[in-house]
Amino acid sequence: MEKRIGTFYGVSVGPGDPELMTLQAVRRLENCPVIAAPQTPKGGMLALDIAKGAVELSGKTILPLRFAMSLDPAVQKAAHIEAARAVKEYLDAGQDVAMLNLGDLSVYATFGYLQEILEAEGCKTVMLPGVTSFCAAAARLGQSLTGGMEQPLTIAPGRCAAEVLAAPGAKVLMKSGRQLPETLAALADAGLLSRSAMVCNCGLPNEEVWPDLADYDPARSAGYFATILVKEG
Repeated sequence: MEKRIGTFYGVSVGPGDPELMTLQAVRRLENCPVIAAPQTPKGGMLALDIAKGAVELSGKTILPLRFAMSLDPAVQKAAHIEAARAVKEYLDAGQDVAMLNLGDLSVYATFGYLQEILEAEGCKTVMLPGVTSFCAAAARLGQSLTGGMEQPLTIAPGRCAAEVLAAPGAKVLMKSGRQLPETLAALADAGLLSRSAMVCNCGLPNEEVWPDLADYDPARSAGYFATILVKEG
């Protein structure tokens, strides 16, 4: 009998509110014996906490994945290889593994790195989409991202604000918290502060909503999960 190899599932859990998880995600987690989730150096597992709000996970194997926050590509790659190795042990044992991802796993998510490594080793992977942070933030603000079918939309990390603000159409600046002073300065230089809004920790208990960034104190810190929406100038 041919040995069964498990499947590696990337499961999007949305930005924070468990009610935004898809039925597909819930069913996959219910049926998957091993749940892999990113873990911070302090032991926090936000994606797992979100999933627990929608799915009963008791009795399942929880596999913490520790990813380096370093900007050094070599350090990051080593962490990805180590995480993929930990996942593959379960796949080789015939167990499916579901990796939890905040927002949607196709947008600035760690899943893609592990997917590439494991597929190169012959493992099967499946992606389950979810609600992105910027779509949830737009809904929280009660505004359209594009305002119609003609306006382009640029999505970029917050650290790239200065490079993308000159592009036509609306902009989404994701994970802007760490570079917030620089991002606010770039918005001010472009005359776009009053056309920009920010939602921090969208859907989480510590959510903060700023409809007009012209009112935001640059000295005030924001969390890592700060999403800025910029209307076309």
